[in-house]
Amino acid sequence: MHTLRKVVLIDDDQINNFVCETIIKSENFAETVVCYEWAEQALQNLKATAQEAPAEFPDLIFLDINMPGMDGWRFLEEYRELPEEVTRKCCLFMLSSAVDREDIICAKQHSEVKDFFSKPLSPEILHYIREDYVL
Repeated sequence: MHTLRKVVLIDDDQINNFVCETIIKSENFAETVVCYEWAEQALQNLKATAQEAPAEFPDLIFLDINMPGMDGWRFLEEYRELPEEVTRKCCLFMLSSAVDREDIICAKQHSEVKDFFSKPLSPEILHYIREDYVL
């Protein structure tokens, strides 16, 4: 079973981050899980990593849509500015409680977004990602 090196969670909900991290670790999905409650902070750290240590860029990012400050859509706009040679190795997924069909359509129109999943994260979602995107 393939284990990713690093997964990043970007969601303002601490409890959701804790649950996601627990599931990711219990499924042996990733060696390291890094959680950010603020998209701005995540983006700042991703920019620094892309520039200073591109080999440390995450393998996968779970991104929420509705967050205070910078929301998921604004994050995607800024994420696009990162070097493509770094981001192309990273799978980015929207993980949101939003059930608005327009959000799902919009997410799938962003080439950076591999897929859209509704919360909560589950072992089944991780198995699906492992089979369809990671291996």
